Amino acid sequence: MMTETHQDLVRLEQVSVQFAREKVLKDVTLSLHDNCITTLIGPNGAGKTTLVRVVLGLIKPTRGNLWCKPNLRVGYMPQKLHIDRTMPLTVRRFLNIGLKPAKHQLELTLEQVGAQHLLKHSFHDLSGGETQRILLARALLRDPQLLVLDEPVQGVDVNGQTELYQLISAIRQQRQCGILMISHDLHLVMSSTNHVVCLNKHICCSGHPERVSNDPTFIELFGRSQAEAFALYNHHHDHRHDRLDSHPELLHDLDSVQGPSNHA
Repeated sequence: MMTETHQDLVRLEQVSVQFAREKVLKDVTLSLHDNCITTLIGPNGAGKTTLVRVVLGLIKPTRGNLWCKPNLRVGYMPQKLHIDRTMPLTVRRFLNIGLKPAKHQLELTLEQVGAQHLLKHSFHDLSGGETQRILLARALLRDPQLLVLDEPVQGVDVNGQTELYQLISAIRQQRQCGILMISHDLHLVMSSTNHVVCLNKHICCSGHPERVSNDPTFIELFGRSQAEAFALYNHHHDHRHDRLDSHPELLHDLDSVQGPSNHA
């Protein structure tokens, strides 16, 4: 439950999106707040990326209203990034595309994501986990009030996924920013989210992760075994890591190096 200290960054009211005759989103009402991680879960084709694109202002709702805080600063981390390997591109050069951050800002941001040693490396030679940290750093260089992460642990091994989710939690605590995150990692994401939205073209259920995992609609969508594992993880997490439970601009810059996501 949100406290009075939280402020709305984005509000969607009865938002629907239709492409030709296909309804991709139907009557979605959702608020994104500062100092809060909201995680979108749902099956493939549920409309998660479409919802993110609505929030980013890249898709206009067919019906309904979108409100954003005036002059809202948004940092976006794409699900995938395709860059021609024949293009010589260091991490420093990649982070400077369209941004031109000050040297101290660049160094502090890389230190925050644990990637300060990668500045002179070729972007093409980074591992999956290193690439995701650099993409996260790029999003943070905008000093965002809202950070939008489309499957931020894509292509990362399990240990690396846990570290990245812990890092995302730390960023929320340090920067007090709002975070909207798409994830399929229902177990791991428990440790780094305040609010879960289960989407299947409409919002099936939403709320605290433990409550959502016991919702009949969630169980019907993901299966009882998945729901029980989800709830079990949350139980252990509450005992071991209580401290975590307290309390279309980027795309414009990357037009030349990024292809559109195919994930609906």
